[in-house]
Amino acid sequence: MKRLIILLTTLLCITSCKISEKPEFLRVEHIEVTESNSKTFTISAHAVFMNPNIIGGKLKTDEIKVFVNDNEMASVSTKTFDIPSEKEFSIPLTAHIPKDSIFSDKNLGSLLGSLFSKKIKVQYRGDIKYKVFGYSDTYTIDKTETIKIK
Repeated sequence: MKRLIILLTTLLCITSCKISEKPEFLRVEHIEVTESNSKTFTISAHAVFMNPNIIGGKLKTDEIKVFVNDNEMASVSTKTFDIPSEKEFSIPLTAHIPKDSIFSDKNLGSLLGSLFSKKIKVQYRGDIKYKVFGYSDTYTIDKTETIKIK
């Protein structure tokens, strides 16, 4: 009898959960150059979400392209993130860009303009995948921001 009550309670909880409602993508924020050394620039951002569900899920980024001054420079692929239930959360989007790719012939014109203005245009473009129990969905990211370089 106890097993039947536990089974019915568990079944009721699972069926009453909003598992088909995906977390809401809010924004991409804090795009900035976080590190610069002799070999690479590190550009980071945060994708912010709100999960209204009482259950979590998983998010995975695959091949989000990073463009600097309209030239593709890197891609971001991260580990799978566990989604917290019923709260706002963010996932980091960090790209390491080799300096030699910025100083190539095809980027020379935009690089000279950036050096004089001390600003670069950074764009994140790609998909973030959401999965929970058999349900999956995709968020399309396309955020451009002009940031100051130090």
